[in-house]
Amino acid sequence: MVSEEDLRTVLDELHRLRGRVPQLTGALAAGVDGLVVAHDTPGVDPEGLAALTAAALGVAVRVTDATGHGGFRELLVRGEGGYVATYAAGRTAVLTLLAQDRVNVGRLHLEGRRSGARIGELLDAAEAAARATRRTDRTTPARPRTTRAPRTTAAEARTATDS
Repeated sequence: MVSEEDLRTVLDELHRLRGRVPQLTGALAAGVDGLVVAHDTPGVDPEGLAALTAAALGVAVRVTDATGHGGFRELLVRGEGGYVATYAAGRTAVLTLLAQDRVNVGRLHLEGRRSGARIGELLDAAEAAARATRRTDRTTPARPRTTRAPRTTAAEARTATDS
């Protein structure tokens, strides 16, 4: 589980990225499962984009595997009106950027890779912390309940001592 603070940090990174590359029209961080982590995608449905990104990622991963080119790093799609670039962001997330056709593709890759690495480090650390917490919760044995001896009444106490 990613904390609210971590989500704000990811969103801040998306905003800074859009400031560094003015031709970006949108930025989305999503899990490889297609769930939105954070987004700055005016005019684009973030849930739909995250789902499509996950589908494209699945195909890209299979292509890199089939060709022996190693693990997924990035995917670039160019349409008539611009680019959609997806970058690996750690082990469990991806960064998808939408850019105008006039973007400097080299700059897009440079900034996208850097932001993907930062977001990946943050999300991987948050996931590792959550796993450690879950592991600790499962391995910490519950303290055994102590049973107290029933209270004895004054009459019972006298009987025990008098006999």
